[in-house]
Amino acid sequence: MKKVYLTQKGYEDMTKELELLKKTSRREIAREIGKARELGDLSENAEYHAAKEQQAHIERRIRDLETTLSHATIIENADLGVDEILIGTRVRLKDMDSDEDCEYYLVSEEEADISDGKISVTSPVGAALVGHKLNDTVNIKVPAGTLRYKVLKITR
Repeated sequence: MKKVYLTQKGYEDMTKELELLKKTSRREIAREIGKARELGDLSENAEYHAAKEQQAHIERRIRDLETTLSHATIIENADLGVDEILIGTRVRLKDMDSDEDCEYYLVSEEEADISDGKISVTSPVGAALVGHKLNDTVNIKVPAGTLRYKVLKITR
């Protein structure tokens, strides 16, 4: 697997999620499977099949988190400047068409959460922003057309 770059907070959040899945979710799903088994014939037991499916989902997520964390390199913001947009930077942009401001935090794919303003450096917008500097104008081709942004501020 390739090296995964995470912020310190992202690493901590994933570690907490992994611990919760291993210590709590596994026990809860085991109890649900046990209750479903008590209902009788497993071949026609919807509760049993749903619980087994949920168990598989939990085990997949645990495996994914363990793999990600074992290949993680934590980005130290102190080591990186704010002269250009890179992973771990927060950037304020002005949409040149709508004249509205927006702010994004560039993170790895594993940490991306658009509802929290975190975009992946491998997303179309994130990849286009990487390397740009303060006051640059960035044209980003997306399926809906072309976005035009001006870089207003870069912070860590």
